[in-house]
Amino acid sequence: MDGMLSRVALFLLTACCPFLSGQTSDPASAPPPQEYTFAIVSAYPHDTTAFTQGLAYRDGFLYEGTGRKGQSSLRKVRLETGEILQQVNLDPDLFGEGITVLNGEVIQLTWTSEIGFVYDLSSFHLSRRFSYSGEGWGLATDGRELFMSDGTSEIRVMDGETFQEKRRIKVHKGATPVNQLNELEFVEGQIFANVWHSNRIARISPQTGDVVGWVDLTGLLSPMYRLDPEAVLNGIAYDPVGKRLFVTGKLWPRVFEIRLIPKARR
Repeated sequence: MDGMLSRVALFLLTACCPFLSGQTSDPASAPPPQEYTFAIVSAYPHDTTAFTQGLAYRDGFLYEGTGRKGQSSLRKVRLETGEILQQVNLDPDLFGEGITVLNGEVIQLTWTSEIGFVYDLSSFHLSRRFSYSGEGWGLATDGRELFMSDGTSEIRVMDGETFQEKRRIKVHKGATPVNQLNELEFVEGQIFANVWHSNRIARISPQTGDVVGWVDLTGLLSPMYRLDPEAVLNGIAYDPVGKRLFVTGKLWPRVFEIRLIPKARR
């Protein structure tokens, strides 16, 4: 009788709390990520010497971080014409990486120097520096915290004021880690991430690390413009007021405003 009661109690407990046995849902049972294609809304001029490592949009202007030693810079760019309105160059031994804009400042990473820079948004005056371990790749913000990629499948979450690491998001599609995460942008509650040397952008849940969508940008730029093997898709910026999404690549001649189109699920 005691055994029967125990089995009944266990059944009721499991029925009321279906996640007790596994704690997490089975990745294999999750629906596949939504696939997206695109439509070009507008195309704008882009400096073909800019090795784009970071891109952001604020108040009508693009802010761009460029890389390669001796060529790394931070720029303020007029979207419509591609004109460089302000520019500060990094020391020749530094390789610039991702940028983002937070609290009236531009934050810029470097690749392997383990140092970041903070500039005043208006003057581009360097106000302070900060350090981190390992490589710096992409950078984005939700307005409070910073999200930083390092080329692995993990995204570091850092305090927006102190730059201290708080936790890490392990990015995955099902049970498979998604590596080579590069330039980042925070778009309507999701992290958009370029996957290095691919034409795809991953849409990532910052809460779980799940890839909830894939944006396929194959065909966005003709192969004839990719004379350099590193002229790959890299650069995502979002206008939260106008709900506009911009993408570009390293050494590309255009910045594209695109509209995402969901593909029909099979």
